[in-house]
Amino acid sequence: MSKTIFGGDHKHLVQVLTEARKASGLTQTELAKLVGKDQTYISIIERGQRRVDVLEFVALAKAMKADPARLFEQVLKRLSKRIVI
Repeated sequence: MSKTIFGGDHKHLVQVLTEARKASGLTQTELAKLVGKDQTYISIIERGQRRVDVLEFVALAKAMKADPARLFEQVLKRLSKRIVI
């Protein structure tokens, strides 16, 4: 397994996005095409090697036909009380 370059609570964001992609039935390649990117873009995110900004998060959620607010609620529920950035 590839080593993440981001620690702490970033893993929760990655987990939620990865779980949502799998639940949507999309492959990394299919999701990447929906957002106009290459498969490696999704792979790098899912390996924790790339941070996702809020606009990317919304675009990914919508591409997966998920409500961005509900997905973000899932992230919030998993975060530590004290977030280290």
